Amino acid sequence: MSQFWNMYLQASGVLFWIDLLLALFVIFVERKKPTSTLLWVMVILALPLFGFFFYLLLGVDLSKSRMFADKDRDSALINAQSIDRINLINKGKYQYHDVKAYDYESLIKLLSNNSFSKYTEHNKVDTFYDGPTLQDDIIEELKKATNSIYIQFYIVKSGKFFDEIKKVLIKKAQEGVEVRLLVDGMGGRSLRKSDINDLKEAGVEYAVFFPTKLGIFNIRINFRNHRKIIVIDSKVGYLGGFNIGDEYINKSNRFGFWRDTHLKISGEAVNDLTDRFYLDFKFANGNGMGRYQTFCGELDKSHTVAMNIVTSGPDHELEQIRDGFSRMITMATNRIYIQTPYFIPDDGLQKDLRMAAYSGVDVRIMVPKKPDHPFVKSASRSYLGELLKFGAKVYYYEEHGFLHSKVMIVDNFISTVGTANFDIRSFSLNFEINAFIYDYGINHNLAQQFEKDIEECEIYTMETYLRRSIGEKGMESISRLLSPVL
Repeated sequence: MSQFWNMYLQASGVLFWIDLLLALFVIFVERKKPTSTLLWVMVILALPLFGFFFYLLLGVDLSKSRMFADKDRDSALINAQSIDRINLINKGKYQYHDVKAYDYESLIKLLSNNSFSKYTEHNKVDTFYDGPTLQDDIIEELKKATNSIYIQFYIVKSGKFFDEIKKVLIKKAQEGVEVRLLVDGMGGRSLRKSDINDLKEAGVEYAVFFPTKLGIFNIRINFRNHRKIIVIDSKVGYLGGFNIGDEYINKSNRFGFWRDTHLKISGEAVNDLTDRFYLDFKFANGNGMGRYQTFCGELDKSHTVAMNIVTSGPDHELEQIRDGFSRMITMATNRIYIQTPYFIPDDGLQKDLRMAAYSGVDVRIMVPKKPDHPFVKSASRSYLGELLKFGAKVYYYEEHGFLHSKVMIVDNFISTVGTANFDIRSFSLNFEINAFIYDYGINHNLAQQFEKDIEECEIYTMETYLRRSIGEKGMESISRLLSPVL
């Protein structure tokens, strides 16, 4: 017994020093946000051994990793193409097509500088709010392809939706069209091997971003490529919240009607979608794509939707999309409408929204009533309840459907649509892409849909929030503490 006790004490001593060194590493080397740092130090010290492995799985900062060295060099070469326009914008010499853009020039400058996003003005944008309509449009555009098809999604599942796309991809690859498909290692797990083999045999180039061959025992499991991009013939592009799976076309009993928002873009901004796909595909397959076309359609100057395509991810120290959200909120003078499936803001964004609501801005936030994770629902409710105190309005989307839309509408001119949720995970851990749009028409279209969605919502009031049970309040406290890793 004494021998066992001595071995236990020795092992405990070793674990103590390992955990202490890791805690010091988190504090002095990783230099995370204070709330995140405090959480991880508590986990590491309170859970010997387990805390160490939890940190390896969920806490490692990839922004300084050498694995992105080649990707950074490629990004620098692509970003150089935008530098002339960015310099003009920074010097105040750029002539905006729409004079209203001058009122929001600080946002344009921010996005140009923090992400080297090229501000483009000649674009046409169509919006989609339901899966079947989007599916039909994507299939129709894919059938028109004569040169190239690039597809990237977080979730790709075998099923009816994918079968329709697979048929077209195989046909086009056999016709000699360059077809590439990129899926996330975690989100693509439900894609059958037989489907993958069918694509490869037809000549489709298939790649996986951060494969999860070791399952959960993978230090990259926490970093997912959440982007959804389609580029066809370098003329037409898509981005937004929909993935490829039967639930997205309302064929799932679990979720019912799937309410989301997706954009179809033609014009200059398609180049930015192509560039991002190129960088992600090259990183995933290690070989790149060789030469690829930039926008090759005729530039129709009657199309005047202006935008910045902005990407962010754990390979960067800056949180580009999150900072764009913050700037939009602080610029608001009239209204802020937010739709998101997960509402877990950091302290800075929560403060921005509180100040906006207290300043008389009409702040409305819509989230799904049907959660896909109990901790996320509890954490969201704690932040939403706090905003109710300051005058914000909160809506829970219908019980028999699921709201997955990622949209923010500010005043009557600027809006953003993309893949980023309003949560810390999207800002810090996931690879995301959003369009920041400067246009009355698109803003009005999105706002109309938001107001239509309110008809399908339950209004969450301060009275309801105050009636929470002791158990719900306790769950909120725990969930909020864990919010940096949810």
